[in-house]
Amino acid sequence: MSSDQQYPYGSYGAHEPYGQQQPGPYQGQQDAYGQQPSPDAGATQTWQGDTWDTQYQPVVQPAAAAGTGYFPPPPQPAAPDTALPPEAPAAPAQEGHAASGTSQDTRLTAAQRARAEGRSPIIAPGVQPAGLTAVLALLLAGGAALGTYALLVPLVLLQAVTAAGWFRLNGMWPARQGIALAFAGGLVADAALLTAGRANAPAAIIGTLGVWVLLTLVLQLRSHASADERMSGLMATVASAALAILATALLAAAPDAVTIGASAVAVAAVARALPLPGAVSVVVALLAAAGAGIAVGGPTGPGQAGALLGFAAGACALIGLRVASYDYPSRFVHMTAGVALPLTAAAPAVYLLGRALV
Repeated sequence: MSSDQQYPYGSYGAHEPYGQQQPGPYQGQQDAYGQQPSPDAGATQTWQGDTWDTQYQPVVQPAAAAGTGYFPPPPQPAAPDTALPPEAPAAPAQEGHAASGTSQDTRLTAAQRARAEGRSPIIAPGVQPAGLTAVLALLLAGGAALGTYALLVPLVLLQAVTAAGWFRLNGMWPARQGIALAFAGGLVADAALLTAGRANAPAAIIGTLGVWVLLTLVLQLRSHASADERMSGLMATVASAALAILATALLAAAPDAVTIGASAVAVAAVARALPLPGAVSVVVALLAAAGAGIAVGGPTGPGQAGALLGFAAGACALIGLRVASYDYPSRFVHMTAGVALPLTAAAPAVYLLGRALV
């Protein structure tokens, strides 16, 4: 079969490198409209080149393909320079993530923000725990005025809150065994004091404390935890039991001293929670505690000596509040240690100064 029969409609001219073609029979002739006339059906061209090069496809201009009547489509315009790179759409997502993180930071508590920044804040318990401290202090003052067993009820409540709050303040939760052990130490001290009498109060308190330290040590030695965990548990349990046992001093103190001291703690805690500058707040709290000592001590007998007792109790209460405010305190810490520690810390001062002044 001849090439004329194979390609009745004509064929491309000879394939030249880089897309150049040999002129056809009608190359260079144009009609009135500037178009190349169609090649005659009888005129044929032979294929004089290899097959299409699949690696390189040159762009054929209309003038070069004029002899074939084939006009390739115009080249597509390049993408504008303002087109975003492929990674650009990720920027809004990052911005949205940053905005989300900022919004989350605004919802963090002061303690959480301080922990994220790597610092240890001092956050006071606030007005609500101070109000609970005042209520518990007034219960102690009223119980002391009514009698020993009336004082025992709020004292047991104080010891329970002290044991739970101290463990949580040290970051140990849940620690039911340690809390129960410390609280039991307070109850044993109360029972020992009621059995031995107020005259033997130091022996009952110190003896119970010594026994509880030994018991805590034995229990920690039997633990299967690591050495660091056992040491932390030992220190927390001993400190918690010591505080709960020392609170028994309120049961051993003179009733008038308990009334003055508890009233001073109540006033100092509320005054310290007022929105005042730090130094001013401390001065106001101490003066209020001394004033409460004078006000309560006048009718009960100590008179002006009540100012000293109230001042000392107020100072111990501020120390207890300071301890409850340290090292990322949570709301649970504020509602337990923040409520109990002002009264627990003031118990030894109330007992000692009460014996000397009342």
